[in-house]
Amino acid sequence: MAEDVLARAAFPSGRPLPPSLRAWLAYDTSLLVRHGWFTPDGPDGGEFAPRPIDRLVGEEMGDFWGAEFAWLAGRFSECFLLPGGSDSRRVLAVTEPDEEGEYPVFALDLDDMPYLGLMYPGFDVYLADTADLLGLPERETYTDLIGHPTYGPRMRRHAARCFAGADCVEYPFEFAPVYEELHPGKGEVVGRGGGSC
Repeated sequence: MAEDVLARAAFPSGRPLPPSLRAWLAYDTSLLVRHGWFTPDGPDGGEFAPRPIDRLVGEEMGDFWGAEFAWLAGRFSECFLLPGGSDSRRVLAVTEPDEEGEYPVFALDLDDMPYLGLMYPGFDVYLADTADLLGLPERETYTDLIGHPTYGPRMRRHAARCFAGADCVEYPFEFAPVYEELHPGKGEVVGRGGGSC
């Protein structure tokens, strides 16, 4: 991305780009162009084209599935598809940034039941892990990093902001703490608190 365009670049909400994305865009835009991150003017226009989570899911996985995530569209209104996964997808969600200025990366999986969970605390860790630079152990679940000594604190802060303390939501969504938070009195969260979904 041209230096002058990158200098003024921000997400449509006005939120700043995370430092890792800013560094990546100074190096390359083609990867993100292929995943629909920009308006038709492309990265030289500097305009990002985020999608709410329900629209992203609908366009990538089918309209039926998108409707299942409509209740989260207000919370996750600026989402970007990332490379990775086959039956699952990786999604950068522009929410509240963490102390590093990074936004969470989710795993979206529809293989068994609809699922959305914290996979990385930011684009920085997503890129480093994708390039196999971190030496992380093989994952048992998408949300394994929540217990990691280095990345866990960032993951838990994102969990508190994104999923009312849980590390994911899965179908049936009415049992998720964040469902109750967004729809008081309509959830089924009896006896459930934060932690794993």
